[in-house]
Amino acid sequence: MICTAFIATSLDGYIARPDGAIDWLPVPEEGGDDYGYNEFIESVDAIVMGRNTYELVLTFGGWHYTKPVLVLSTQGVSVAPELVSKVHQASASPREVLDFCKARGWKSLYVDGGVTIQRFLAAGLMDRLIVTRVPVIIGSGLPLFGAVPTDVNFSHVRTQAYNNGLVQSEYLVRRT
Repeated sequence: MICTAFIATSLDGYIARPDGAIDWLPVPEEGGDDYGYNEFIESVDAIVMGRNTYELVLTFGGWHYTKPVLVLSTQGVSVAPELVSKVHQASASPREVLDFCKARGWKSLYVDGGVTIQRFLAAGLMDRLIVTRVPVIIGSGLPLFGAVPTDVNFSHVRTQAYNNGLVQSEYLVRRT
């Protein structure tokens, strides 16, 4: 199972404002550069995200995912009738999530949301990070990274700078 995060941060390392807002993120222009997102999303079998990320995605107007989505929440989530076949819900550890996904034949996961990414990293289950740094400092917010039980070492794969100042780097977890 390959677990990858594809996420943007501010220069000061935040993925959202303290209230979860992402208004500082640039919105790709229609027909413009998608920063590799479409190619990436086609490479995964399913998406795993936390409840907060799921609820944020619901505010974007319409459902934009064609891949199955697994929402992690201990509180439960409301799934609209038209999404019941597309959205699964679980209260599970990262290891249990992988078992759930393997049972469905999924081999490549997009792990999204700060807490979810942090839990996968802490469990030693993240394989790849694609982080796009946006040239803005927001001063406070929800950090991408949190405490881990041991250091997590990475190998740099590539870095690409875009004309609008975004810088995207890809890393693979180095297993020791």
